Amino acid sequence: MLDKTPTARMETFLGRFEEALTAGKIDAAVEMFAAECYWRDLVTFTWNIKTVEGKDEVRDMLTHCLATAKPRNWHVAEGESATESDGLMEAWISFETEVARGYGLIRVKDGLIWTLLTTMVELKGFEEKAGFTRPLGAKHGVQIGAKTWKEEREEEAETLGFTKQPYVVILGGGQGGIALGARLRQLQVPTIIIERNERPGDSWRKRYKSLCLHDPVWYDHLPYIDFPKNWPVFAPKDKIGDWLEFYTKVMELNYWSSTTAKKASYDEKTKEWTVVVERDGKEIVLKPKQLVFATGMSGKANIPHFKGMDKFKGEQHHSSQHPGPDGYKGKKVVVIGSNNSAHDICAALYENGVDVTMVQRSTTHIVRSEPLMEIGLGDLYSERAVKAGMTTGKADLIFASLPYRIMHTFQKPVYDKIREIDAEFYAALEKAGFQLDFGPDDSGLFMKYLRRGSGYYIDIGASQLIIDGKIKLVTGQVEEITENSVKLDNGKEIPADVIVYATGYGSMNGWVADLIDRETADKVGKVWGLGSDTPKDPGPWEGEQRNMWKPTQQEALWFHGGNLHQSRHYSQYLALQLKARMEGIPTPVYGLQEVHHTG
Repeated sequence: MLDKTPTARMETFLGRFEEALTAGKIDAAVEMFAAECYWRDLVTFTWNIKTVEGKDEVRDMLTHCLATAKPRNWHVAEGESATESDGLMEAWISFETEVARGYGLIRVKDGLIWTLLTTMVELKGFEEKAGFTRPLGAKHGVQIGAKTWKEEREEEAETLGFTKQPYVVILGGGQGGIALGARLRQLQVPTIIIERNERPGDSWRKRYKSLCLHDPVWYDHLPYIDFPKNWPVFAPKDKIGDWLEFYTKVMELNYWSSTTAKKASYDEKTKEWTVVVERDGKEIVLKPKQLVFATGMSGKANIPHFKGMDKFKGEQHHSSQHPGPDGYKGKKVVVIGSNNSAHDICAALYENGVDVTMVQRSTTHIVRSEPLMEIGLGDLYSERAVKAGMTTGKADLIFASLPYRIMHTFQKPVYDKIREIDAEFYAALEKAGFQLDFGPDDSGLFMKYLRRGSGYYIDIGASQLIIDGKIKLVTGQVEEITENSVKLDNGKEIPADVIVYATGYGSMNGWVADLIDRETADKVGKVWGLGSDTPKDPGPWEGEQRNMWKPTQQEALWFHGGNLHQSRHYSQYLALQLKARMEGIPTPVYGLQEVHHTG
C-alpha cells in the first residue's frame, strides 16, 4: 500500500480483498482482518442482520456464504475519497454480489480491516423506480379504455385482500408499519397494513396531550420524504400524526384502518398465513405469504399486579391510556414510574394545577435535551451536520457501522462530558432525592435504549420541577394499593385519587402469543436487546437486536419497529428480504438467531 493518496491505497487494498474472495481463498481474505475485527452485514452476504466478531467468525461466515454471494467489483464509492488519520484509513465502498448491489463503510487500522459494514442497496433486476427510471404517470397517446391513476387505485383497493391476496400483511400501522409499507410499495410487493385505529397517525394523536418527540427532526425523517425545512426540532404528537396520515396517502399505501387482527396461523405445507381480521363489522380472511408484526416495541403495555389494585376506589390506568391532565384538577395523582412517560405526564399535570407525586422504584438515567442534541447527536443529526454535507443516509450508515460490542466505548466519553457540563444539574437532582444512573458501564442513553428500550428520560423540563419540589418525589417499592392510597415498602403512604402506571412495555412477542399462540411466541423468543448481560438484557451476547428486521425461528414471521430512525433505516433491509422471497431469489440465511429467552 505504497501509493500516494489514501484513496489509491484503499483501491489497492480492496483489489487484494476482491482477488482473495473471487479466487475462494478464504484464509487469504481472513488474514486481511485484524485480530480484533468486526464485520457487520445487513443482508448482502448472510441474508440476515448479523455481526461476526474476530477472524474465526469471519472465516466461518465466508465459508458458508462466499460461494452463494459471489462478491465482486469492490471499489471506493463513486464520488468519495478515502481518509486517513493516526494509522486509520476509512472509506465508503461499493460492491456487488450475485443478486444485489451493496454499499458499505470500511475502517483499515495499521493495514488490516478493523470494522467492515456491508449493506444491501438493491436487488439486480428489481430496482426501485426512481430518478431516471421514475414512472411517467401520464399516459400519452391514444389508449382506448385506459384507466386513470385514480381508477387504478380504486380498483386496487377493491381487489387487494379480496380477489387478490397480498404477499405481505403488516400488523400495525404506526410509524414502523408505514415506513415498511412505503418501501414495499416502491418494490412492487403487494402489501396490506392492518391498523385498529380510525386514521393513520392515531397511535400518536391518542397519547397524552403534552407528548412531543424527544428525538430531533434530523434523526426522524421517513423514507423518501424528509420533513420540511421549517419543521420544528421536536414535533408535537398531533403534528406527527398528521404527517403520518399525509405520508400514507401520498405514498399510496394500502392501509386498512379501523381493522382488528383477530387470529393468525401458519400452514407449513402451503407456506401461507391465514390472518382473520374484522373490518367494518365483517370478518375478512387474508392469505399472505409473509406476516410482519409492526406493533411497536412500546405497544404491549406492561401492567403490574400489585396487592389491592382491585380495591382502589379511584381511577387507575397505564400511561399508554393516559388522556392528559384535563379533568384531574383538585385530585391527587400518583404516577408509578420514573422514565420518559412518567416525567412527561407529571410535568403536564403540574402545569395544569394538579397535585402530582412520582414514585421512583429504580434508578433512572437522565440527560438534558440540549447537551444530548449537541454532543450526542450533533455530528450526525443536526443542522450543523447538514451544513457540513452529512446526509441522513450516511449518518444512518455511520451509526450502523459501529459494532454493538464496542459501541459503549464510543458512548462513554459523550456522557462523561455531559456529566461534567451538567454537574450542578445532577447534584440538584440527587439533593431532591432522585436516584440517578448512567447505565451499568456509564455509557448512557443509547446503550440503555439498545439493550433494554427503557430506563431513561430525555429532560425537557420535568427534572427542574422535581428539583424545585413542584413534582413530589417518593422512592421505594409498591407494597400495596389501598382504597385511596399507594403504600410503599418503606412505610410511606401516598394518598391517591388517580394512579397512573408508567411501568413500560413488554416484549413484542407478547403480541404473537395473543394473535397466534404461546408456542409460536416462545419459538420466536424475546424481541429486543443485545444479550449484554446488563439489567433487563440477559446474556448470552447476541450482537444484534433480537428478532428485529431479520428472519426468526418461525418461518415467514418478522418484527419491525423501533424509533423513527430505526424504522426508516432498517425498513430498507427488511423490504429487500421480503422482495427477494417474493421473486424466488435464493435467500440462504446464515446465523439464524438462537432463542435463549422466551419473553
